[in-house]
Amino acid sequence: MDLWIIVTLAAAAIQAVRFMLQKQVKVAGLSTGGATFSRFVFAAPLAAAVVVLLMQAMHQDLPAPGPKFWIYALAGGLGQIVATFCTVALFGLRNFAVGIAFTKTETVQVAIFSLIVLGEAVTGTGLTAILIGLVGVILLSLPAGGLAHGSILNRATALGILGGALFGVSAIGYRGAALSLGEAHFFFRAAFTLAAVTTMQTLIMAVWLRLAEPGQIGKVFASWRTTSLVGLTGMLGSLGWFTAFTLQNAAYVRALGQVELIFGLAITALVFRERVAMRELVGMGFLMVSIVILILFL
Repeated sequence: MDLWIIVTLAAAAIQAVRFMLQKQVKVAGLSTGGATFSRFVFAAPLAAAVVVLLMQAMHQDLPAPGPKFWIYALAGGLGQIVATFCTVALFGLRNFAVGIAFTKTETVQVAIFSLIVLGEAVTGTGLTAILIGLVGVILLSLPAGGLAHGSILNRATALGILGGALFGVSAIGYRGAALSLGEAHFFFRAAFTLAAVTTMQTLIMAVWLRLAEPGQIGKVFASWRTTSLVGLTGMLGSLGWFTAFTLQNAAYVRALGQVELIFGLAITALVFRERVAMRELVGMGFLMVSIVILILFL
């Protein structure tokens, strides 16, 4: 099994745990912005520490990234911030697994962005897997009563599609930034990109919260026992994603990463004790077919 597949599966599992923790953080009293900030503020120093350790272990010099790196990194970082806002906001609208599922329209969007921005096209097999996965996402995204009992054009759908598009932008930004670092070891490039991005995100979110939501920063640190776990799992998950993006087309990484929905379903049923409908199980079935194609035939 290719390394990018193993890394992506691990990143998806860790991210599902992070979303569970973030949902609990928001329930505990933090705003969407505070819960999002907790994702970055504890991850940044951890990512920086990983870079220092890798520099020592791999005898790597500190890179001197050019403008291209910073443009890609800033675009990816801002996209992820707003996409995370959208995802956390979704938790109050639909159940946990479906809240994550709405964002997964990103798989088609990231394939388009990848072609336009990086010139990386997907194969026919890859596109088939992505489209099968999209069917699963659509099934998961339908209103509980079906189209006859509610419009698919609702706030949750809009948040999910917007979040998916911005997660797509972030994926392309991160792959572009890591590739711009040249010939350094792929894991070191991923870690350095992560450290740079999370530091920028922390500063941006700190300014935003200070101006728009006074008191939230203090609440994040006051709840450090939970929010630090969000940061730790966020850093580990992101390190996995960044490494996979450095190794493989971002469209394939995000498509395989939909296995996170399976993990999210398990969390929904076992941790939050929320009911999972048959329609959602069918949607999960389509996603499983998509994932099997990606693993076996790419």
